[in-house]
Amino acid sequence: MRLFLSLFSILFVLSCQEKTKIGPDFSQLETIPTKEQVGHLVLPDTIAKVSAPFNMPVFEKPKFPKRQINILDELGSSSEMATAAIQNAIDQLSTAGGGTVIIPKGDWKTGRIILKSNVNLHVEEGAVVHFSTNVKDYQPAVFNRVESIEVMSLGACIYANNQENIAITGKGKLIGPFGGEIKERAYTQPIETLVDLSKTAEERIHNGSQEDWIFPPKFISPINCKNVYIEGVSLENTAFWNIVPTYCDHVIIRGVYVNSYGIPRGDGIDVESSKNVLIEYCTLNTGDDCFTMKSGRGEDGLKVNKSTENVVVRYCLAQKGHGGITCGSETAGTIRNLYVHDCVFEGTVVGIRFKTRRPRGGGGEHLYYDRIRMNLEATCIKWDMLGTPAYVGELAERLPVREVNALTPFYRDISISNIIVENGTHFLKVYGIPESPLTNLTIDNVNATCYNLVIIHDAENVNIKNANIKTPDSIIELLGAKNISFNKVVFDLNKAALQKPDDVLFEDCSFK
Repeated sequence: MRLFLSLFSILFVLSCQEKTKIGPDFSQLETIPTKEQVGHLVLPDTIAKVSAPFNMPVFEKPKFPKRQINILDELGSSSEMATAAIQNAIDQLSTAGGGTVIIPKGDWKTGRIILKSNVNLHVEEGAVVHFSTNVKDYQPAVFNRVESIEVMSLGACIYANNQENIAITGKGKLIGPFGGEIKERAYTQPIETLVDLSKTAEERIHNGSQEDWIFPPKFISPINCKNVYIEGVSLENTAFWNIVPTYCDHVIIRGVYVNSYGIPRGDGIDVESSKNVLIEYCTLNTGDDCFTMKSGRGEDGLKVNKSTENVVVRYCLAQKGHGGITCGSETAGTIRNLYVHDCVFEGTVVGIRFKTRRPRGGGGEHLYYDRIRMNLEATCIKWDMLGTPAYVGELAERLPVREVNALTPFYRDISISNIIVENGTHFLKVYGIPESPLTNLTIDNVNATCYNLVIIHDAENVNIKNANIKTPDSIIELLGAKNISFNKVVFDLNKAALQKPDDVLFEDCSFK
């Protein structure tokens, strides 16, 4: 009898194992956060331990000496231009060993502010800081990177170079200089036509005194800095990219709200050739890409050769913007070790976005995306590796196949898992480069409702598994694609017949 029961148990287990479960594990998807559970409004007091698929440092809030200077004590009135008072307070505290400069409640006007080591610029709740729209208030030129090319330019509204242990904190509001002379003189041509790359960075001076155009100042941009902390502030009306750590090490950005919707080049947070970065509980509503990784542009970026690596983005909300989380298109120094998890993209155009161009160089690798909810205007996951003729001329044409060289970019080894798509157009669009196809992409555990299925041009080793894709579309479009497979995928096509390409592997899939 015992032998019979044992054999029965074995046969029962084997029969259960033979029943293949098709589609996603909904128990994993049910815990993905909603838009109310992420972003600046739910910022916790403490920084939780970071867990990532690669080694990350321990992130802690910085500490500053107890010295304080309140700029109201220096000025006596908020009606005056406060640039000198703020800068003098920063310089004085930094020289003394550090402390906190307090901008109290009220309306304040200022030009460029330069942060110094061991200083916390604290913008109190109720304080509104208006940055000047006059070019002269950002001169002289400082070392900067504009669209990932090194120049001497107006820099940033809040700028720092070669400083350590700096912070911008508080619940106050910063109003950028998108207006007046700054807006009227903002450059409109591709940057490659304006900067002489044969000169050194120090010789590429564009401060608004010799040309009728300018490179507008970014909003907050430390460069060559260590231990950078930004928390709680709100940014509006930027003239260019909002928060841009460049060549920095150990950066924390948390609880920030950015609103630059409707402003061209109004990127939210751009990590430029920086490492060991934590971005959490931020809300971005932008005129361009929301959360973006960059690492240098073309020959200039290859010469600098500084990667963006070891970056974690978590518990963030992307609202309006071209891309929720974007890599590129400036990729020369390579973007690697990026982990984006527990984020919501609500109303963004593209969800997970990858860009580069034939002459940009470098690329992206070891990129991980997990537990993301998307409600989008357009494509859910997209690669655009060719660009447009307006910027790269004939190199934007897919053919002829070009010879691989130092400026040929790549994307490879990318994992996307536990994704909910509430609305979108194409589930996946890949426009790779024939001589450098997207390689090794895995998309796992997805529940998606979208209008179209998949376009894959120039990609190899793409596996979509454990997914439910609901769409009225029945077309999978391939061009120059190899080793494309769907495993345990439910295609809910409203009874349309899926047009299966001959060279695609469908394993344990369901069609209805």
